[in-house]
Amino acid sequence: MSREELKEQARQLEEQLRKSEEQLRQLEHHNRSLRSQEQIYRELLAVRDTTIAELCAKADEQAALIAQLRRMLFGPTSERMTDEHTAELNQVKSDLDEQQSRPAPDSGDVLDEDTDDDKGQDQDEGGKDKKSKGRKRQPRSIPVHLEVQTTVLEPSEPPCQRCGQMGEEVSRETSEVVDLIPAKLVVRRTVRIKRKCRCGCGGIAIAPLPPQLLPGSKLGVGLAVHILLSKYDDHIALYTLERTFRERHNVLVPRQQMVQWIEHIAGLLRLIVDRMLERIVQGSYLQIDESPVRVLDPEVKGKAAKGYLWFIAVPGGDVVLIFDRSRSHEVPKKVLAGFHGLFQSDDFSAYETLVKKLPGVRRAGCAAHARRKFYEAALQGDRQALWFIAQFRQIYLIEDEARPLSPSERQALRTQRAPALWAAMKERAEQLKPLVLPQSSLGKAIAYFLREFDPLQVYLERPDYQVDNNLVENAIRPSCVGKRRWLFIAHPQAGWRSAVIYSIIQSCRRRQIDPQSYLTDVLQRLPGMKNTEIDCLLPENWKPAAPNSS
Repeated sequence: MSREELKEQARQLEEQLRKSEEQLRQLEHHNRSLRSQEQIYRELLAVRDTTIAELCAKADEQAALIAQLRRMLFGPTSERMTDEHTAELNQVKSDLDEQQSRPAPDSGDVLDEDTDDDKGQDQDEGGKDKKSKGRKRQPRSIPVHLEVQTTVLEPSEPPCQRCGQMGEEVSRETSEVVDLIPAKLVVRRTVRIKRKCRCGCGGIAIAPLPPQLLPGSKLGVGLAVHILLSKYDDHIALYTLERTFRERHNVLVPRQQMVQWIEHIAGLLRLIVDRMLERIVQGSYLQIDESPVRVLDPEVKGKAAKGYLWFIAVPGGDVVLIFDRSRSHEVPKKVLAGFHGLFQSDDFSAYETLVKKLPGVRRAGCAAHARRKFYEAALQGDRQALWFIAQFRQIYLIEDEARPLSPSERQALRTQRAPALWAAMKERAEQLKPLVLPQSSLGKAIAYFLREFDPLQVYLERPDYQVDNNLVENAIRPSCVGKRRWLFIAHPQAGWRSAVIYSIIQSCRRRQIDPQSYLTDVLQRLPGMKNTEIDCLLPENWKPAAPNSS
């Protein structure tokens, strides 16, 4: 074979090798794309499986309740409701009706879709609810605090065609509608006039630039507050906000830019939240709970990882959220370092370990968790659980009666009436424990009650202690609504930002402070303040800044 033929053959081989390498690169790119799509599909399947499991659990619960009602109505006489059980069931129904008629919790505005006015009810002279029968609901008056913009309309033609005069005014007919002025983006331009001395000394004076929320950025306070509340209070995704700005305001605000803004603002607000936590830990009583949240972690392939929002709160006071990837006792141990007193929680093992690890710390139980176990047993058709539910109802009626009283009167009422109810439940539970299956719903409820009996009664020691952990659970609800809407925390580093902003919003709500007014004022003042001045911005101390008279 000649030299030229060998060269041609080598050239052809090189060309084939180059094509093979190009095909290999294309295949690798295709494989990466398939792996990315596979991860997305796995995440969607995980969400689907979770949703299916929740729906199946609800269906099983409803099926058990239907089966129990059928036995009550159509079963043999031995399985039908006795007069005692009927009375207890009526008490439970009355208890549920009473709970529905109570004022909404601090998170009710994001959970409820309707108001009591839409249910066709009013109250009689005795204060009992009664349904309106065929009456039309009276039109609601316009809220007096709204700004009124008045338009006066004159007749287009005179009332008299003969004289052609408009005549004198005899009366006015007024109608009102509630309207909304759409929000708009504006440019706030600050012009600082620079003045030079006329005497020739070269002196120049100029006003200092006001502290900026984000130096070098065009982010204004109003826009920052809108983004925070839209994402963390209204639970609107950032890509939806980006589309809203583009379509309704003709302005491009990339969501990546909004993420950077949120991170900076959360860093500022963290100074306030850290101080709130310090003051909570300095007290002698707090409540604690945790809620899982899915996290998209680049290091976890094929599925969403799990993180936790820990809630630390004082009843009626601030609530602070802590994000962590762990559910271990090490998380609250680190947060509550230096705390001496009582914390209230469910019986999660991490809290029991916390009592052993932290000296000077005690735990109180949650009556709502114990009662919930008996509700679950009742839904599974066990009539023995109704008696316990009725006793819990009496305990909560005592709490309702004691709530408006002074601390000493509240303590006296609790001490006089509650211990006998707890003792009766303990005696009944101990009698039933050997007669029921340990793994049955009632068996688990009784085991939980007896195991938690001493912690459940700790609230009787002081009038400010609560009978349950519901106040901190109410604070969990908005974040749970958010989880159902945005499904994931997009990155582990985003967890602390969510925790900080949720802490501010929920603490404001607990103190009947409008989060928008609070954030607008605080974000204007915070960049120019010293760390030693942070206390005046805490929700418990906050007062709006006085308007500038100049």
